Amino acid sequence: MKGVLLKDLYIAKSNILVTLISLIVLGFGLSFLLETSALLVLAPVASTTAVFISITSDASSKWNKNVVTMPLSRKQIISEKFVFYLLLALIGLLTALIPCIVLMSVNDGITLHALYLYGVIGMSATLFAGGISLPCAYLFDPEKSQIVFMLSFMASTGIIAGLVLLLNLLIPVKDNIPLAFTIVLAFAALWFLAGYRIASASYQRQDIT
Repeated sequence: MKGVLLKDLYIAKSNILVTLISLIVLGFGLSFLLETSALLVLAPVASTTAVFISITSDASSKWNKNVVTMPLSRKQIISEKFVFYLLLALIGLLTALIPCIVLMSVNDGITLHALYLYGVIGMSATLFAGGISLPCAYLFDPEKSQIVFMLSFMASTGIIAGLVLLLNLLIPVKDNIPLAFTIVLAFAALWFLAGYRIASASYQRQDIT
């Protein structure tokens, strides 16, 4: 699986590099307009676009026909895409922290509470979106899966809003914001795991010829 992961990183390296540089520049730019830590919401989402570039590339180059002949199970092939997605999300999050930490060191008003909150929201949105879009990449053709990919991020915000409203019935969210969004992140992780199981089961049944 390591070799397939390196293949995807190699294919997407230029896109990843441009995204990471853009996040750093945007982070410093936002400091003049908005709270820079809000970039942590966008960063994981923006970084994962390379996963769908790799999926589209696999489809156009007929890579799927080659990879099934390798000493990898279909479950491992799917696992690699989900690991790739998580890896890019974390890289994006850590990259966005660079301008936040730099500006926080010069007393820009950024707090650790804000960094945690926005980081958790960003990762939650990314995991919810991935749990929707990644299985669809193996259920639909590349064109439809790209549409689902874009719509999944809008859907993830709705899911987060719904969970927050539900949690507010159990605990006062305004008084327990870190706890509430940590619970949302836990739900997002379970959702992402469920998406992996759906994608794996679907790929197992596919006739790749």
